Amino acid sequence: MTRRAVIAVLGPVAWSPPGVDLAAWRAALAEDVVDLLATLNEVEPAIAALAADRALAESVAWPSMPVYEVPDLTAGAVFAAAAKDGYEQAAAVVADAPDLPGLLVGKLLRPLTTRPLAVAPADPGPGLLGVASRLPAPDWLPAFDLDDGSIPQVRSAAPQLPDVGSSPGWRRLRGPADLATLDPAVEGWETTRALLSA
Repeated sequence: MTRRAVIAVLGPVAWSPPGVDLAAWRAALAEDVVDLLATLNEVEPAIAALAADRALAESVAWPSMPVYEVPDLTAGAVFAAAAKDGYEQAAAVVADAPDLPGLLVGKLLRPLTTRPLAVAPADPGPGLLGVASRLPAPDWLPAFDLDDGSIPQVRSAAPQLPDVGSSPGWRRLRGPADLATLDPAVEGWETTRALLSA
């Protein structure tokens, strides 16, 4: 069976709802994403973070969940950490999409059966929701992180267009307009929900 890691990438968060502490907001978003990843089947969850965010990563990690301290938040750095840990495939997913359906994580990994890389957009953009790769990652993988990367950027670097699969996007919580799209009827995102209702 293929060893797959799904890694929450603790990127910067520049906005929080009025009256909500930014650090608490960032931690709530990350905790909900990590909790989702920890419940998925046939993948092993992990977290990638800069050294400055190690404490945050460890505070939201489940017992025995790997925390990869990476030199930068590029997809290449995250995939290198997972490859070093023996994984054959990995997906890097943003940590600011607390209501992300687990099904979409599976759809991000699915193209790797026939392609070396797959990308999911943030919807709306800019940026990406996630990127998945066979490991080791292809040497043509451009340097990008999930905040500034785009599907055209990744596809333009590939030797052939079909080398990069795509999967459905999902919203990230980066501003008031995104917050308004949260559906209270959808299960999950308990920590974010509790912070908003406090």
